Amino acid sequence: MNRVTPLDAMDCARVLAEASRERRPLRIAGGSTKAYLGDRAEADVEIATAGLRGIVDHVPADLTVTVAAGTRIADLAAALEGAGQLLPLDPPHAEAATIGGVIAANSNGFWRARFGGVRDLLIGTRTALPDGTVARAGGRVVKNVAGYDLDKLLVGSLGTLGVIVEATFKVLPQPSARGGMAARFADGSPALAAANAISRSAARPEACVVARRASGPWRLLVTASGANATVDRTMGDARREIASQRGSVEELDGGLDDARELPARATTGALVKVALPLAATAAFAVAAVRFDSFAEVVADVASGVIRIHLLGDEETVVADAGALLLGSGVVGGTGRVERREDHLRDRLPTWPSRPRGDALMRRIKEAFDPNAILERGRAAFA
Repeated sequence: MNRVTPLDAMDCARVLAEASRERRPLRIAGGSTKAYLGDRAEADVEIATAGLRGIVDHVPADLTVTVAAGTRIADLAAALEGAGQLLPLDPPHAEAATIGGVIAANSNGFWRARFGGVRDLLIGTRTALPDGTVARAGGRVVKNVAGYDLDKLLVGSLGTLGVIVEATFKVLPQPSARGGMAARFADGSPALAAANAISRSAARPEACVVARRASGPWRLLVTASGANATVDRTMGDARREIASQRGSVEELDGGLDDARELPARATTGALVKVALPLAATAAFAVAAVRFDSFAEVVADVASGVIRIHLLGDEETVVADAGALLLGSGVVGGTGRVERREDHLRDRLPTWPSRPRGDALMRRIKEAFDPNAILERGRAAFA
């Protein structure tokens, strides 16, 4: 496979136009942290965004930053910290994930319920397209309401519409205080009941997660940020709810980072991700640990997103994954196989059925990429 590394937006667009004329399928690589997403993609050429790095524009007074798509999230966070600001995104693969990859994968972490996700913070993009042009959407100011919000099409598109070369985000001031705690529970129901109450408290935590590994205890992980009084109130509320459910408070000890990185760690077996109505989250998480192939569960209680890692013999993993996906639909949610070993790909497609709006997504794909060269086969509509 040929690998090219464009150095600017027009260079990237030229590569795309040439590949489109020759009908050569392309794969896009940022940090290559989420190559496992979706189904198998055909590719003769890999476009690396490593040459598109750095902060393009930062206006601290406007609380906006424009950054090249190949820039690592970790590098952007370090630069913003020096200016007393932050981009409130905490995706998995935090050390190596790039801006473009995070947008294309709609990769959100536990801060989503408090600060919004990728689609909420993204206000502008520049994208190289297969026709050789570079399209701009949105802008570099927060109050930009003119025209269609085309940025949202790119979020979660898995690189099937174009190559994101630049993005503008809303940023926030660094909080003056942070706090965190963990709690241990013998059973899942009280842990999830406490988490539900904490996540809906007036002070609103930064993250509120329940996790359990096979043969281990249930753990509740809570963090807060903001003014000192806000953090103190959130931690006080959390302690009261934990005590009311007979949990024992302990040190956070990196547990939240460990839970966030489950997609990076789940290299064997299969990882199922479901998004559920909030009212169904607790019961689903408790039921998940009863499956024979259960290895680990991480439930983001505030957003209704649960990841379940399955390990064991192939037949059991396939059967349990299917049951979890079916169950998510029964309770009004959605699900997909986020990651699995290569030998399971044929038996565990990413999506259990055609996604909603499939016909419309196909028409959009044809309009942006008529020769279907970008990430061919990656998504259900591509």
